Amino acid sequence: MQNRTTIRVNGRDINVDAVPDTPLLWVLREQLALTGTKFGCGASQCGACTVLVNGEPVRSCVTPLAAVAAQSVQTIEGVQTGADARIARALHAAWVAHGVPQCGYCQSGMLMSAVALLTGNSNPTDAEIDAAFTGHICRCGSYQRLRAAVHTAARELR
Repeated sequence: MQNRTTIRVNGRDINVDAVPDTPLLWVLREQLALTGTKFGCGASQCGACTVLVNGEPVRSCVTPLAAVAAQSVQTIEGVQTGADARIARALHAAWVAHGVPQCGYCQSGMLMSAVALLTGNSNPTDAEIDAAFTGHICRCGSYQRLRAAVHTAARELR
């Protein structure tokens, strides 16, 4: 049986008809056509599906719709124009400058975690950056470039 659930996605209240235990990832991709959030593993192990819920990184593949009812969800599409747009622009420029994206599949999840990190920490250490990306898997191995890009974006934002 489906229920009507209201969630705030990228600054807009949206009514969704879905079973309460439907993973948020599938609501975003299939019902709302927000396909920037990627399906990677389905088990919260790779980070490709990371979105922000009330500003905190969350793996949408294992987060049931019911858990985000009346919560604020931000996807990669929304971060470009929302309150974090300045951070997102700085990260995007740094990502390109350091050649972080290779195949690009993991990038939306990594960018969402980077936005959350820089929102709360304007000068992260290497250890803090590494901790923020624990559980993110990049098959291309861009971890060193990722760390450098976060440092560059942080400097620009300060």
